Formats: sequence, C-alpha cells, structure tokens
Amino acid sequence: SFSQAFREEAVSVGFNSDVGVIIDTSRNGWGGPERPTAAGPTTGTVDAYVEASRTDRRIHQGNWCNQAGAGLGERPTAAPAPGIDAYAWIKPPGESDGSSEAIDNDEGKGFDRMCDPTYEGNPRNLNNPSGALPNAPVSGHWFQAQFEELLANAYPPL
Repeated sequence: SFSQAFREEAVSVGFNSDVGVIIDTSRNGWGGPERPTAAGPTTGTVDAYVEASRTDRRIHQGNWCNQAGAGLGERPTAAPAPGIDAYAWIKPPGESDGSSEAIDNDEGKGFDRMCDPTYEGNPRNLNNPSGALPNAPVSGHWFQAQFEELLANAYPPL
C-alpha cells in the first residue's frame, strides 16, 4: 500500500524502524451502490478505464469540504497490517467541515467557498464544482445530512 511504502521510505532515510502509520478512515469509504466492484473496461480510452475503476468519487481530488458521496471507511482497528499502527476515525463522523454559506457566529469561524455547493471552483481544483453538501453548519458542528451520507456510503458496509 502507499502507506506501507511511505513508511519503508521513511525508515530507509533514518526514521526509527519502530515507526508506524495511523490512517484516518473516517471519510474514505466511498461505497454505496456506486462503488466499483472491479477494474473498468479494458476497451475504450484510458480515461474511461480510470473513471469506471476509481473508488474516490470526488469531482476533484482537491475538493475536501463535506463531500457528497463520501462514506465511512475501515472500522477503527489496531495493527491492521505490517507497519500500520491503526485505522482510526480521527475526524468525527458527522462533524461539519465548514458552512455552505456565510453564517454569523460567535466562534470566529469564517466561510470557505469550497464548502458552498454552488461554487464553480478555482484554478487549484481545475475550476470544478466543490462537490459539497448543501445546508452545512459551521465547522465542528453536528451535520446530520453528512452523517447519514457517511453511513449510507460506508465501505465496508455497516
């Protein structure tokens, strides 16, 4: 895996061989009924193959805020593989990444356009839509719709 290869490279450049990796799996399930179950078709273009095979269904990899289609990933587990110390749900499922519109608050939390589902993007995400869920509260607050999305799209399924 990428994480194991990263760990091996870190050890090769001087990190202690006891070092391990913790992977946050709280939003990387990307399951539900649309999850590919096999590699894409080998006929057609490379782009069609990649699109049909990918499990991360974000519109763009740079999109991060309350993503539609996200699901819970692997359950928290200690030492699931060599060099991996744990899978953990570090970001609490159901905690908002940020508000979908400017919301007055006494917490000093601002508004990020990447959390606005109507945002058409910027050069860093190749001017793609944000992919964010609508009606989100400010960051750190409970977001029921996101929680339900994470449960519905969990992989492995709950």
